[in-house]
Amino acid sequence: MFRGNHPAKVDEKGRLKLPAAFKQLLDAQHVTQFYITSTDGVKADIWPLPVWERLEGRLAEFSTMNDAVEKYLSMTGYYGQQVEVDTQARVTLPQLLRSAAKLDAEVVVMGKIDHLEVHNQATFEASLPANSLTPDDRKAVAAILTGRSSS
Repeated sequence: MFRGNHPAKVDEKGRLKLPAAFKQLLDAQHVTQFYITSTDGVKADIWPLPVWERLEGRLAEFSTMNDAVEKYLSMTGYYGQQVEVDTQARVTLPQLLRSAAKLDAEVVVMGKIDHLEVHNQATFEASLPANSLTPDDRKAVAAILTGRSSS
């Protein structure tokens, strides 16, 4: 499980050194390949390749019959690239995605349970006040955590 926020830097060649806490989890699972993509061009999603392949398998069942799945696959394909971690625990972020999401210096790398999200630090921090949890959000999360309906 990936959790927490780890500030990091993207170097001039577009390489992101995976934070040690996340790298340890990946090493324990023997993960060396990733699919790096985005659904919005605002952030990068770093998926361990085995997790991404499971998602692709589920999506493949619906890709020709579901417009939302087609859009998702188009967006993640447009921004996506399969990469391998190097000997210094770095992954290269796709150039197209780096440019779109402004992932060119200071970033935040956040754990999202089964994958990592990478955001431009300044942009993400500026968005925090507008994205705070509302009372309805809190109720919805509480309903999921307690197993009760949120209506």
